[in-house]
Amino acid sequence: MSNSFNSSFFEKVAREDFEQALRKGFWRSVLGWFNKSTNQLLAFDEVRKYLPVRGQYDVGVRQIPIEKIVGSVGRYNDFDRAFLPRHRHIRSRWVSIDLAKLKEIELPPIEVYKIGEVYFVKDGNHRVSVAREKGQKFIDAYITEIVTDIPIDENTDINWLVRMHEKSEFYQQTRLHELRPEANIELTLPGMYPKLLEHIQVHRWYMGEKRGSEVTLEEAVASWYDEVYSPLVKVIHELGICKEFPGRTSADLYLWIIEHLYYLREEFRQEIKLEDAARSFAEGHSPNPVRKLINLFRKLTRLVAEGLEEASDLELGILPEEMMLDVDVEETRRDKSANQPDKEESDLTD
Repeated sequence: MSNSFNSSFFEKVAREDFEQALRKGFWRSVLGWFNKSTNQLLAFDEVRKYLPVRGQYDVGVRQIPIEKIVGSVGRYNDFDRAFLPRHRHIRSRWVSIDLAKLKEIELPPIEVYKIGEVYFVKDGNHRVSVAREKGQKFIDAYITEIVTDIPIDENTDINWLVRMHEKSEFYQQTRLHELRPEANIELTLPGMYPKLLEHIQVHRWYMGEKRGSEVTLEEAVASWYDEVYSPLVKVIHELGICKEFPGRTSADLYLWIIEHLYYLREEFRQEIKLEDAARSFAEGHSPNPVRKLINLFRKLTRLVAEGLEEASDLELGILPEEMMLDVDVEETRRDKSANQPDKEESDLTD
């Protein structure tokens, strides 16, 4: 009877523990949304894909700090960055692990990959979640270490890794650091370094068309940096546009402004200066609240002016073109000539 009572009591406690952890996970996700901070576990396969790996080896069983576990091989959608549960469908497994803890049943070590200073769970995600919720600081783990030159810690996010990978690929392909040692192109969003490579390839094609012969990639890279990239970056600095986009770099703005320049040239079918394109982009896309207020005031002023002009035209009897289709042109001319003085009188009175 006593064992049955204890088992029922422990099961109730374990279910309540899960519900509490699920609520904490929900409110943590809400807070992360408001703070615009990452709350997701890192996906091991995504991280591994963007890392230059030099090898891996078995370390054996060690105690590892739970706070250094930042990712998972297959359960990164089931738990958040603090390993709080995100979905109710994992309750059964979670409760069974908690129940074992409450009954002081010894559980086997988890299995993890170590990259840099952090760990990714291969097997044992629920054990990590329960242990962390119970305030446990360390956990036994069988470790496989992956050796890489890129520093990884608990503050690493996947976008940073993608950018580092793309940046490495960009410099390897272009050899920009060899051709222009002073070059320092920093981009803040994934997918932007490949766009720079596209720009260089387009520039290379135009160079070849103009020259009438093939252009090497090294020549195109040097020419692009000197004649396209650097002049626009100089304009960006001179106009102080970086201040309008906090957290972004001059390289970010180069990409956005050069694409805006292409758009303006297509739209207006004429040559547009770099300075004008840069000003136009800043005025239209700056997140600066003061700039937004100024743009709103300009739009309202333009709308008011257009409204007054339209009202003035109507008062003066100036009809829009589509409203003049039924007017008899000859009759209008006769009316005008009837009201005009004779040419001689007109000459005398001038």
